[in-house]
Amino acid sequence: MTPNETLPTDPAKEQSSECPVPPMSADPAANVLKTSRRDFLKSGGALSLSSLMGTAALMSQSGDAEAAVEWAEHFQKNYRLMTPAEKAEARLRLEKRYSDEYGKKVSVDTTEAQPGVLMGYALNIRKCIGCRRCVHACVAENNQSRGTKRPGEKIEWIQVLRMERGKFEQEKMNHGYPEGLGIQVGGNAYTPAGAVLEGQYHYNPEKVPEADATYMPIACMQCEKPPCVKVCPVRTTYREADGPVVIDYNWCIGCKMCMNACPYWARRFNLTTPVLPKEEMNPVTHYLGNRPRMRGVVEKCHWCLQRTRHDRYPACVEVCPVGARKFGNLLDPESEVSKILERKNVFRLKAELNTFPKFFYFYD
Repeated sequence: MTPNETLPTDPAKEQSSECPVPPMSADPAANVLKTSRRDFLKSGGALSLSSLMGTAALMSQSGDAEAAVEWAEHFQKNYRLMTPAEKAEARLRLEKRYSDEYGKKVSVDTTEAQPGVLMGYALNIRKCIGCRRCVHACVAENNQSRGTKRPGEKIEWIQVLRMERGKFEQEKMNHGYPEGLGIQVGGNAYTPAGAVLEGQYHYNPEKVPEADATYMPIACMQCEKPPCVKVCPVRTTYREADGPVVIDYNWCIGCKMCMNACPYWARRFNLTTPVLPKEEMNPVTHYLGNRPRMRGVVEKCHWCLQRTRHDRYPACVEVCPVGARKFGNLLDPESEVSKILERKNVFRLKAELNTFPKFFYFYD
């Protein structure tokens, strides 16, 4: 064999040795790997999920107890879907965190709704003197934020509307529009008369009741057909079997859709980190009630679950100096609320909306 001679080759082997990938182009733009949006999101989601799971595993095994607790809270189920064992675990976790945070022993109750109970509330609007003691008692009992430095730091679930007493006057007859004739707007059009919801939310008189004012407290109506529940995209707010509408704060995403749906202005949003001094914190709490909230979640009245599920009145009922507030079991014909519905002149606020509140107003 001479140096210029070549070995015979097998055509089949030559074909199999060829590279199936075409040669790279000289144009750099043509060498970019083409990936669809779906493939990108799929790979990114898998990477994020695996990273989170790995981080959670590391945190749960680390010595940082506070970090482990926070991670456990982030990954826990919606409370209403938890098993009894998971609820007990969540309760113990929160009790430890709150006790460490506030420097006192804090209990987190998880008592469920009792069978044969449907809570109801009634308020005598003729007796209310506008003292707002119910507001202050509610704030203290339910660990509401009480800051004053920034907007949104002060939260009050109960609003007491102050409405002026007015009358129609002869002197205003020629103050109409146009030209005093009142063809379009009468002279007494802007005179306060009767009880309307366009009242004052904030007032500070020297003494109450005022001679020229009436008062109408408003809070969550605990509707039987709550519109707030219907619009919640994560089902973190729902109606309990014994009547109150509650919120699982750990699952609230702060979208405020429930606030927009509520026709009674009953929900509040934690725009800032709640201001709750350690010495003022009420250590007797309920998971779905007055346990401390966090920034970015919605909160509302729940009829003091930490009290009412243990046969006690809500704080606002106990503190009312004139006995204008009544609370009881609507299924018990001998309860105060049932007697009021039977014997008094009763109405529901905005009944035309078919929300069917369990908060009733009455007058003698």
